[in-house]
Amino acid sequence: MVSLTRIYTRGGDAGETSLGDGARVAKHDPRVEAFGTVDEANAAIGLARLSAPAEADAMLARIQNDLFDLGADLCTPEDGRRAAGALRIQASQVERLEREIDALNAELKPLDSFVLPGGTPCAAHLHLARTVTRRAERLAAALAVRETVNGEALKYLNRLSDHLFVLSRHVNDKGAGDVLWTPGANR
Repeated sequence: MVSLTRIYTRGGDAGETSLGDGARVAKHDPRVEAFGTVDEANAAIGLARLSAPAEADAMLARIQNDLFDLGADLCTPEDGRRAAGALRIQASQVERLEREIDALNAELKPLDSFVLPGGTPCAAHLHLARTVTRRAERLAAALAVRETVNGEALKYLNRLSDHLFVLSRHVNDKGAGDVLWTPGANR
């Protein structure tokens, strides 16, 4: 576990940071960009939780914890010094997201247009979290081209953006409060 007794260390003052295996890399390193964006998604989910109904809040609380697991996964290179025994996203975490997506989606009417971010405050924040999650997924996928990345981590990000979309519709009165795109409406 982590023990934080001192918040600033001055170790990053020259533009470098430490990975989970102790390696020093630039703060703009693709691996840092990926796990840093996962952290941004987590913060956006925290905003959504402020107005989330109880069932959604419970799901989001589990997801926030998973995102710290995911950050730890991405922070510790699979071929690094501390790869053995490193915290990694597991298939069961992806499967839980899939079960929740299926259960939530079963209560929604099918879409006949694209959904614009909005509706309730919770839904709007979930859309923000979804877009940040998609960015994290793009960055993790780009990292995976250069270095080994846990495949379950990539799957988790992909499912999470779907989960956040379906959950946003669910908190929008099960889709009744969705804001739908009207193509060419303002021409």
